[in-house]
Amino acid sequence: MGQKVNPVAFRVGVMEDWKSRWYAPKKEFSALLVEDKRIRDFIKKQKNKDGVPVYPAIAKIEIERTRDEVRVILFAARPGLLIGRKGEKIEELQNELQNLTGRRINLKIEQVEDPELVAQLVAEDIGDQLCKRASFRRVMKHAMSKAMEKGAKGIKIQLAGRLGGAEMARCEKQSVGSIPLSTLRAKIDYGFAEAKIAQGHIGIQVWVNQGEYSEDDNNGQNAEKSQAPKSTKRAYKR
Repeated sequence: MGQKVNPVAFRVGVMEDWKSRWYAPKKEFSALLVEDKRIRDFIKKQKNKDGVPVYPAIAKIEIERTRDEVRVILFAARPGLLIGRKGEKIEELQNELQNLTGRRINLKIEQVEDPELVAQLVAEDIGDQLCKRASFRRVMKHAMSKAMEKGAKGIKIQLAGRLGGAEMARCEKQSVGSIPLSTLRAKIDYGFAEAKIAQGHIGIQVWVNQGEYSEDDNNGQNAEKSQAPKSTKRAYKR
């Protein structure tokens, strides 16, 4: 089960909170769901003429809806690049999202303290280096060493595609430390990215073990307390 289930989706509603937090009638639900997807794709996939992302280093995007507005929360490693000079860039993004959705958008930016421990940022960084023709083994080893130095309990990286320009696609995997994917108390972060090189696309998957959920974490607000207690009666050893 640990190899088949997304570790983040496996913990949503139990230890992790939802990335889209809103309620809607049954007739409007599908339209709002598609709108959330369009907002995320617009922010993550928009690039300039040189193929560089316009809004880089975004770990995740959370969306909250009220009757009057849509609140979009961006978790970024470098907030200064998103804000721009005197907030010009963030105002431009806000206007573009309002034109895209036809609703009032309220943008908020949260800074990510340790980007080396965020799986999505690690995967995108590996993809950028592979596009610059760096050695995939060296890139994987460097990313794992940086994560372990920052205090990660374990990290696993998997690359799939025509690695090193080989004629036949293959899968390479490296891991350090412990990655208990099926243990709900373990705080596992997952990220996926693609590197578009001359030989084709390379898929990048990253799992990062950030430790265990503490009693102070305010996660899983939608879970029932009787089914998902915050404190366990016994300690599990691995």
